[in-house]
Amino acid sequence: MSAPAGGVDARLRRLAGERRAILFAGLPGTGKSFLAHRAAEFAHAAGRPVHLLQWDVVRPVFEAAPAGRRYPMRNGITQPIIRRAAGIWARGAVARWDAAQSGDAVLIGECPLVGHRFVELARPAADAAERLLAGAACVFVVPVPSVEVRRALEADRNQRSRERRHEREREDALPAVLHALWDDVVEAARRLGVAERRADLSSPYDPEIYADVYRRVLGRRGACVLEIDRLMRSSVPSVYAYSFPTHDVVPTSAEADEQITAVEAAYPDPGVLDREVARWYAP
Repeated sequence: MSAPAGGVDARLRRLAGERRAILFAGLPGTGKSFLAHRAAEFAHAAGRPVHLLQWDVVRPVFEAAPAGRRYPMRNGITQPIIRRAAGIWARGAVARWDAAQSGDAVLIGECPLVGHRFVELARPAADAAERLLAGAACVFVVPVPSVEVRRALEADRNQRSRERRHEREREDALPAVLHALWDDVVEAARRLGVAERRADLSSPYDPEIYADVYRRVLGRRGACVLEIDRLMRSSVPSVYAYSFPTHDVVPTSAEADEQITAVEAAYPDPGVLDREVARWYAP
């Protein structure tokens, strides 16, 4: 990952000591997993039990569930019904976690949002999760690497796709998927009017456009943009390897199966769901 290391660490340490939920939002290849790991280290050092809610850990459970097997990935991209089902489940999981865990526990999450991946967490809803998600105890952190840092992160991801250091790295988005998801951000920028002042959207990555889109998507949440302008090396073999106890917030196979079946019933016309998922950036 990267950044003015002291400034980023100071901010993460403060959040890890003060907030009940810290959710890292953004594209794959922007440093979410690295920053989540750092926040977890600071929380653990402060004596807080660490719980993890991660898209790339939750998604495979949905795809492996009996109903989920009907919706395998296509060219490395998760099918819409899995995205929707996982997002609905995540809201319920946040509510259950908040009710069950002691006040010193912290929930550290990774929610891409782009393409309707856990975007439900960013949208207001009249349910038990809203109290935490909309309150001061929760913050969405959007890492925004510079063009140079983003390029270095993509190169590292390409290398890890060939030389995995942890079993969870097999769930990392493929390089081609990274570019497809950037196209989703560009389309969102056009639809939201974010891109009007920009003459050229053909760049493979633009930190200003990226930050503006995510600010809009998180407009009803407590959110902060973390600008990253310098590469910072990890002290562990993999950002998925923790040297202290953590607790994954994940569905059971039965929960995933039930939620997928419910989404199938709610969307008898798959085209309706496809259009809804494509508008992931809409309030």
